[in-house]
Amino acid sequence: MTVQSILGNFALILFVLMVVTGIIWFLDVFHLARRRRLHADRALAEFDARQAASAGDEKADPRVRAELEAKILHQPVWIEYSGSFFPVIALVFFLRSFLYEPFKIPSSSMVPTLVVGDLILVNKYAYGVRLPIINKKIIDVGAPQRGDVMVFKYPEDPSLDYIKRVIGLPGDKISYKNKRLEINGQALRYEKLPDYLHEEQLTYSEQFSESLNGRVHNIVLDEHKPGFIQGARDFPNRKMCVYDAEGVTCTVPEGSYFMMGDNRDNSADSRYWGFVPEKNIVGKAFFVWMNLGNLKRIGSFK
Repeated sequence: MTVQSILGNFALILFVLMVVTGIIWFLDVFHLARRRRLHADRALAEFDARQAASAGDEKADPRVRAELEAKILHQPVWIEYSGSFFPVIALVFFLRSFLYEPFKIPSSSMVPTLVVGDLILVNKYAYGVRLPIINKKIIDVGAPQRGDVMVFKYPEDPSLDYIKRVIGLPGDKISYKNKRLEINGQALRYEKLPDYLHEEQLTYSEQFSESLNGRVHNIVLDEHKPGFIQGARDFPNRKMCVYDAEGVTCTVPEGSYFMMGDNRDNSADSRYWGFVPEKNIVGKAFFVWMNLGNLKRIGSFK
């Protein structure tokens, strides 16, 4: 499932705006404002001299002098707006790049955990501090764990952000056969739950709780769809996967992760397009902060 950045994936645009407005702000503070001050001091000195010559000992109206000073010191509109916008743009850029970024869920591949219209927050530093724009890790903080819901750059098109659940870590052997998972030879525990109602389509899917190394979350399955994987592409390290009539078994390469959607039969994920390299990680999704169609959705999720 793709996720849409609330800021429109405008990291580069925000960066350019921050640099441009910042240059103008610094130029004004350290050069243009001083030049206006010198100009104002000269003009006021000339004004005082003219008043003294024409009026003798009579004092000039201080309001006239103050208006002249204010007119000369007033910032041009382009500088005034740049100075106003720079701290706002810089704050948004910092928050979005290093702390938290909002995304919108546009499709249903993570149902029942996330639904269409959920506005979520993604922790950008949970897996390390990364440079914006180039997404290069500069400080190692932590690593993804099985069961995390993670946003990442889609390997086939890094301009797209995807969201899935981390199933396999580097070196893991993942087996998805007959719609059941095994990790490193250990079968996951499943518990049948009441069927899940897809409110948009008014249809039901089978729902199960899945225990992934002690971390429990819910998944949905479409009983009408087969368990085998149809349409897997020729992705990098495809030789690490073996497909058969029951499903697929993959060994996760070093530096990569195996991702799956919770809506298992309606999710294009690592079963189809392969592994997610560590360099593609964006952050850990952890909170629904708004859903305009259902305010009860607000809160943290597993």
